[in-house]
Amino acid sequence: MMKRTTIFRILTLLYLGAVALLCFANFNSLPDVQKTFLGIPMDKLVHFLMFLPFPVLAYWSLRLKRNSAIKTILVLVAIFAVGCLIAWGTEFVQSKLPYREMDLMDFRADRIGLACGCMLTFFIQLFSRHKADA
Repeated sequence: MMKRTTIFRILTLLYLGAVALLCFANFNSLPDVQKTFLGIPMDKLVHFLMFLPFPVLAYWSLRLKRNSAIKTILVLVAIFAVGCLIAWGTEFVQSKLPYREMDLMDFRADRIGLACGCMLTFFIQLFSRHKADA
């Protein structure tokens, strides 16, 4: 039976492949979609949602023992930093592609998604620890 961390590592690699596909593929031939959702530009919402799961997947890909809240926060800060490097890297590569362009607002949406994913991961870890202690 596969360990939980192995499963999450596989999921993280699949996730990163999907992010690369979404960021680098040429979608110009697809039909136009709705431009906004609740007043939020759709492409920014996609970037937010694209990076939201990274902290959850990355955190559970690590072999961590029961952590204190401080250690969990430090790990999540490191995961956030790695996520920002990935997000910046995607924007940089897009700037080199003839059918894409760099957009700092996309990078901003990526960081917001990463921050929300880190908070979600922290609270899941916090509540799962309290549940285990009960």
